[in-house]
Amino acid sequence: MSKKITPNFVYGLPKAELHVHLEGTLEPELKLALAKKNHINIGQETIEDIKATYNYDSLASFLDVYYSGMSVLQTESDFYTLAMEYFKRAKENNIRHVEAFFDPQAHLARGINFDTFINGYYRACQDAKALNVDAQLIMCFLRDMSAQSASEVLVMAQNHREKILGVGLDSDEHHNPPLKFICPFTNAIAQGYRTTMHADIDQVDSIDHIKQALEIINVERLDHGTNILEDKDLTNWVQKIHLGLTACPLSNKFISDEFKGNEILELLDQGVKISIHSDDPAYFGGYISDNYLALADNYDLSVEDIVDFAKNSFETSWISPVQKEMYLEEIYNYVENYFEH
Repeated sequence: MSKKITPNFVYGLPKAELHVHLEGTLEPELKLALAKKNHINIGQETIEDIKATYNYDSLASFLDVYYSGMSVLQTESDFYTLAMEYFKRAKENNIRHVEAFFDPQAHLARGINFDTFINGYYRACQDAKALNVDAQLIMCFLRDMSAQSASEVLVMAQNHREKILGVGLDSDEHHNPPLKFICPFTNAIAQGYRTTMHADIDQVDSIDHIKQALEIINVERLDHGTNILEDKDLTNWVQKIHLGLTACPLSNKFISDEFKGNEILELLDQGVKISIHSDDPAYFGGYISDNYLALADNYDLSVEDIVDFAKNSFETSWISPVQKEMYLEEIYNYVENYFEH
């Protein structure tokens, strides 16, 4: 049987999702339902009204829509429902392991208690096991807020330390370099958190920010980060130490008018551990398999490339070596069986 990339193959391929924002999985249907439940006027009355607001041409314009949409999340059950709806989609995409982002400051600023969202999200992570999805949480600091605010969130998280695997950094990168957050990240590392940071595509001072994240703060993973190709030495170093990059083609297309597929494939060809993820799928029109398929439909990908992305997702996840071997074996068996039949 010839090896062709088909939707069935991609959906069934075992994967890890390392770059998805739980708040970014808020589908229009759920947004409307929660708005009605919580008596919140969101200014849109239909699904079409909501989708009409998804007209962004920059990171900043996307974030305006993204943060305003969170207003419907009010109770622990709202956060639980949001996460569970995503985990159901994760099962449909055969995502076996998830390390999902959430944004505490975006909720704290609205008067939502830390316990409310962390308990809702964590309860969903526990219940995801019944879906055969292993789920963990990454707490992100908002880079357009102060380092002091990030430090305060880290203190709030102490009572929930066992529920949170790592810390990340997201939101508007302009004038908010990684070094701004060296203190909270240093403290997070000392407390045993795993670390990652967004290095959004085509930002001002991209390479300087990537160097700060990797060489000074020493994060373990880089989210987006394809601008690293502008520095050959840095690219070679990342390949040598097997540091993971998480790429999100569909969101790239919304922000930059291109998937960044050439950059993603060049990094893959150079042996960089880059993998494919969904970012904010409710806002960018597709979940993880849709991102795989967008690359396959628009670039010259082989089945082996698709499989390598999936392998890289597990290899650069924060799970034990035994778990990694188990999931890699799942991929091997899946591919063998798929093309034998």
